[in-house]
Amino acid sequence: MSVNKAILIGNIGRDIELRHTPSGLAVAKFSLATSENRKDKNGQRQEQTEWHNIVAFDKLAEFCGKYLGKGRSIYVEGSIRTRTYDDDKGNRRYFTEIIAQTIRFVGPKPQGVETGGAGGAGGAGGGGEAPEFPPENDDDIPFCRAAPGARSRRTHPTTRGGPSGPARSL
Repeated sequence: MSVNKAILIGNIGRDIELRHTPSGLAVAKFSLATSENRKDKNGQRQEQTEWHNIVAFDKLAEFCGKYLGKGRSIYVEGSIRTRTYDDDKGNRRYFTEIIAQTIRFVGPKPQGVETGGAGGAGGAGGGGEAPEFPPENDDDIPFCRAAPGARSRRTHPTTRGGPSGPARSL
């Protein structure tokens, strides 16, 4: 048995990049900053910020493009995916990203944050696993490609509602 699940709460670091594959599938990507505070060996408080690459597909990607923007605090639930590629010099590179399955707002909308839509929903789920498709050619890093044999997300049989609803015993 194995589990590949990431849960992050943080702030969006750049505006959402929304694209569509040649077949019309929406793909959104953006960075998310998470921070933690700790004390160093001198007792001084230090803040450490970690940056995460987030990718969303289909309706979840459309939601991101419409309602999310730089500075917004969100909750992201998904799986960790590491891809490899060869750069222009032939060096092997690794790129780790979170394939989002659920995204929710956390806290109020920050002042000055512009989004594509008016109002907003509480969050969006779904999207499932990333489908396989050819990478985009205009970036140094290929866009996103699913692992062969990727499966869609399933709700555990002993709960109802999934991540958007309360868990109840059957």
